[in-house]
Amino acid sequence: MKPTRKQEIISRAASLFNERGYSAVSMRDIAKAMDMKAASLYNHISGKQEILSSLILEVAETFTNAMQQITSEEIASVEKIQKIIEVHIDITVSFSENIATLNNDWMHLEGEDLKRVVKMREDYEENFRSIIQQGISEGAIKQNHPEVILFSILSTLRNLYLWNEKRGKMDVNVLKKDMVSVMLKGIV
Repeated sequence: MKPTRKQEIISRAASLFNERGYSAVSMRDIAKAMDMKAASLYNHISGKQEILSSLILEVAETFTNAMQQITSEEIASVEKIQKIIEVHIDITVSFSENIATLNNDWMHLEGEDLKRVVKMREDYEENFRSIIQQGISEGAIKQNHPEVILFSILSTLRNLYLWNEKRGKMDVNVLKKDMVSVMLKGIV
């Protein structure tokens, strides 16, 4: 199915945001990249804030839905963490420019969209933290501080889009296998 003009605009804007950052991109820049007049953009989109919201909310909702699915499953905590890592990799590979915008420009959201994204992020991290704590309680995860484990895993996963882009986009199955192994078992 051919993307709509609005989807094309959002996609092109995502590339520009990724290259220059949200603040450095104007509607005129987006129009130029689309080979159209700036005024014509407004026939399809209300402004940069709508584009930003679309990019960020799409990926934030994808993460949220995946986490809800995983937390509802009756599986061991380590298996849940493995699935979370794999989902992060899938989402990063599928939505790398959205991830860049989410990581770098979320603070430019306004009003209810900002509140919604912050809430989704807090809930996501709390669910992940709970899974880690459950694994520690069960003896399946070493007695390391849950915040250190959470930070270590999420920092790596949040920056995967940069690393993968720089390295020439590794095979997703290799990423999943090796990243899960390194994150869950370490390197020694």
